[in-house]
Amino acid sequence: MPRCVALTDGRLHFSHGPIDLIIQADGAMDAVNACHEQAWQRFETILSELVSELPALRQPVGDICMLNGAIARRMWDACHPFRARYITPMAAVAGAVAQEIIRCYEKPFVTRAAINNGGDIALHLSAGTSYCVGVCTDIDAATIQAVYGADLDTGMRLTIEASMPVRGIATSGWRGRSFSLGIADSVTVLAASAAQADAAATMIANTVNVDDARIKRQPACTLKDDTDLGAIPVTVDVPPLDAEVVHEALHYGLERARQLQASGLIWSAILVCQEQVVVAGRMADGVAEKGIAAAMPTEQRLNAMPASRKVRFPAML
Repeated sequence: MPRCVALTDGRLHFSHGPIDLIIQADGAMDAVNACHEQAWQRFETILSELVSELPALRQPVGDICMLNGAIARRMWDACHPFRARYITPMAAVAGAVAQEIIRCYEKPFVTRAAINNGGDIALHLSAGTSYCVGVCTDIDAATIQAVYGADLDTGMRLTIEASMPVRGIATSGWRGRSFSLGIADSVTVLAASAAQADAAATMIANTVNVDDARIKRQPACTLKDDTDLGAIPVTVDVPPLDAEVVHEALHYGLERARQLQASGLIWSAILVCQEQVVVAGRMADGVAEKGIAAAMPTEQRLNAMPASRKVRFPAML
């Protein structure tokens, strides 16, 4: 049954089956408490709502949406631009759930709020506010931090300003809770909504890939009976690879991220694979884009960046 736990730092932990939300909200106390109550009432209905449409949610996205629920349709909408390749609405489930709950906090006197669903984050930012988030280079550690609030250093720190067209952050990779076809340790995407970020992160992470016999893959259905991926091979182990192989895999992912950015589907993306980091998008003042780390001058290599470095995004011009 649904559970709500107040954490010692003032955040709330909502959990129900596979859904784990960490909720943070700032503003007038009465307004925030009212939003918490509304969020809890909505949260109690989410799992049963999704389960009622689960067979359809596990089908590949086509041209016409046959789903009914608000969250289910949001999942489908986020995945629809990627339908040329195999994708089901489940690719956006975590982000879509977070996005549904953040709507409860988009109210007067709530200055900002964040819903973290296992590392996929939906934001509410009023004018002049910002939100600082860690970019994980270790997706396992990031999941622990998201659920339990552990003080873990997972990599770079980013500040999302209210003036930016970003209200969703999502991370995908082969070490994560969901299956991946690629070898990225993590792909973090910033987009207009959490559902859009979730779908895009999944697809970019799938593209960070190479054909190498040392990479272990198994049909998804042999690892999980009810997976939406069927017999598609998913990554189960990636040994240390030569720098050139990692470089090639990141190149494919970076090209895909650039395409999505050019089409307006994402704001930016950070791709990490075996200590190499590449960035698509405008990530810091005066920097339009960072390319493949191994091919860049030493002073520009992102994989030499201190782990705790803070990167501030400018507003989109």
